[in-house]
Amino acid sequence: MVRSPDAHAGSAGGRHGRPWRAAGVVLVTLLAIGGTALLTAGLNPAPAQPPQPDDVVAEGTADAAEPDPEPTPDSATAAPGPQPTARGTGRPSQPALPPLSRSEPVRITIPKIKVDAKIISVGVNPDGTVQVPSFKQARLAGWYKAGVSPGEVGNAVVVGHVDSAAIGPAVFFRLGALKRGDRIEVSRADGTVVRFRVDSVRSYPKSKFPAEQVYGNADTPRLQVITCGGVFDRKKRSYPNNIVVSAARIP
Repeated sequence: MVRSPDAHAGSAGGRHGRPWRAAGVVLVTLLAIGGTALLTAGLNPAPAQPPQPDDVVAEGTADAAEPDPEPTPDSATAAPGPQPTARGTGRPSQPALPPLSRSEPVRITIPKIKVDAKIISVGVNPDGTVQVPSFKQARLAGWYKAGVSPGEVGNAVVVGHVDSAAIGPAVFFRLGALKRGDRIEVSRADGTVVRFRVDSVRSYPKSKFPAEQVYGNADTPRLQVITCGGVFDRKKRSYPNNIVVSAARIP
């Protein structure tokens, strides 16, 4: 479902400076991230609609990843990408935090939406698409291990299903309810807990997925959390959008 990330080579880089295996129209796999199996054969009743962000990019938008010039405090904008501070948020720059060394994330906690989930490592399928946890593991989150780990300099990426025919609401069912300023914590195998503050929550059509924003270079530790969004399409048995929550590391 996703073309090879080599299409974006040079615009994104991981810890080793190599192009992300997930760039390009990335995560359109992911983006089946939860819901493609829903209502299979039409035998299951329609699930409750997951909450959606206030900021939804229209299909015809010229540049989905371009942030609003002067957002209000309550509005959500596109993630700032490779910037040391949350561009356009109106908040003063955070003091620079020393980056952490690499360590596998093991748990993600988002108090606002009552997420407390184990994280497993995911990689790339033979066809170049991003792996995601199976639908039987839909209450688990997946860390894209080809990228940086949370706390390292760069964009750490965590993905998860929104729902599943097997279990109903999944790990990130309520991800779209997050707002700017909400907190996310990631526990790592080395015993450290890395804290992040959300600076944007946005829903993108899959055709407008902001690959560079999610997988591109960043000069501070950032976290990108992704799931499916929009209104479930019963004919296609999938969600049309991706919800992208972008967050910056805080003390």
